[in-house]
Amino acid sequence: MSDVARVLGFDVGERRVGIAVTDALGMAKPLITVGRSNQKEELRNIARLVRKHNVTAMVVGHPRNMDGTASGQTLKCEAYAAALHEHFAMPVHLQDERLSSAEADAWLDARGYARGAERKGLLDRVAAMVILQDWMDAQNRTNIAQSDAP
Repeated sequence: MSDVARVLGFDVGERRVGIAVTDALGMAKPLITVGRSNQKEELRNIARLVRKHNVTAMVVGHPRNMDGTASGQTLKCEAYAAALHEHFAMPVHLQDERLSSAEADAWLDARGYARGAERKGLLDRVAAMVILQDWMDAQNRTNIAQSDAP
């Protein structure tokens, strides 16, 4: 078990959820992709990750259209975040996930991952990494700005 508090990040899709976790330095790393067919099993898998990684907060990708309006997935992801908060009784934050899949695709291309069925599950967890790292970066910018204030 890790003794450094960590954050889990989620890229929620219709069939799969990509999950990422922060490391000891606060950098997001792709972790696992879980299926969405059984909610109880999904929550048990997440609970194991929470215990294993000493998770104290979660970040869920918040899908929006490019103009900022709600997309078809927006309410589903908000409900998913609310369910995580209720089940785990810890802070669950929403993070704008616009272009996260494109960024994840580019990340995989840059590392030479071939396109195909196996890449889909990997893409989900890399998108979760992008979402989580964006949130971590925003937290760091906020903390720096607050420490610079007179």
